[in-house]
Amino acid sequence: MGPTETGSAPETLASFYRTLEQHDLQPLWPIADQLLTQSPQPATKPWMWRWASVLALAERAGELIAIHEGGDRRVLSLANPGLLGRPFATSTLWGAVQYLNAGEHAPAHRHTPGAIRFILVGDGVYTTVDGDACDMHPGDLVLTPSWNWHDHNSSADEPVVWFDGLDIPTVLALDAVFFENYPDEKLQDVEQEHNRSERLYGGRALLPLGAAEDTHSHSPLLVYRRADIDAALTALLSQGGGPMASLEFVDPTSGRPVMPTMGCEMHRLVPGRRTRPVRRVGSSVVVVYKGAGSSVISGQLFKWNSGDMLAIPSWAIVEHEAAEPTDLFAITDAPVIKAMGLYREEIHETPQHVTRVFS
Repeated sequence: MGPTETGSAPETLASFYRTLEQHDLQPLWPIADQLLTQSPQPATKPWMWRWASVLALAERAGELIAIHEGGDRRVLSLANPGLLGRPFATSTLWGAVQYLNAGEHAPAHRHTPGAIRFILVGDGVYTTVDGDACDMHPGDLVLTPSWNWHDHNSSADEPVVWFDGLDIPTVLALDAVFFENYPDEKLQDVEQEHNRSERLYGGRALLPLGAAEDTHSHSPLLVYRRADIDAALTALLSQGGGPMASLEFVDPTSGRPVMPTMGCEMHRLVPGRRTRPVRRVGSSVVVVYKGAGSSVISGQLFKWNSGDMLAIPSWAIVEHEAAEPTDLFAITDAPVIKAMGLYREEIHETPQHVTRVFS
């Protein structure tokens, strides 16, 4: 039990508190229960952005907004309504849709926030990451780790759209953001033929000798292919039987998450079978790569289709049910939570009671 106020006159206490404020001090006892809550009280709201609306607006941005020199990007950020207008999907994660017109090139830059690209629509684009040109196809995951030069380049005849996931809110909170445009605001020179990291690190359980002894903060494999993801999910589902098979994208040399601040996951749902309700410390952003179904997040029902995106707050109870074969891609702040020793989860035995339907 914390201290309580004595029987001092109200005006004496008010004067004392004003004096504290003048000295840039605050007493703990009136606010302790706001800081040390019995469980997480996230400002992030469970939310969903509908693909049909996002895509239409991204297409309109493609008509109205030009990409200039200076590292510009044509990006629509997911702004969670619980975060007071900030362009963040959750309090720790940035989620967005990036739109590149046919034949466009987005000049190179680098920044300390790490980023991932999960390709949704279109083909014929590559992202060059520190000289390695990584071809991007639907369902692929491409990494642009912290402080790596990167530019985006299209030789396609149609626009290409992908999901951007970044750890910007986390890096901002740590006062650790740096940004730099590439010299002369140009594209990078491609050092060798495309997909160098994939040739070196993409083989299952086959690595360059000594690679596992290298020290690095992120995965040296920069592109994870849809065909490999699909095969791994199929094998997992065959082995476990459902209702959901889940995998984590990892650094093949260490088994650690692809980045120290952000994890990437893929989940395959069996139609007609609801997952067990679970809550975890840490937030995530989910992209419905393909399929249709629903999720209950903290008692709110969200009915989703391909391309829709959901924000899941920390410690929210979550369960999913697919109406057809479904693959869900997700970014999460779990690497940070686990590194700090703060991770915990609870599995519930009974389904949630739906109190609100998101529309």
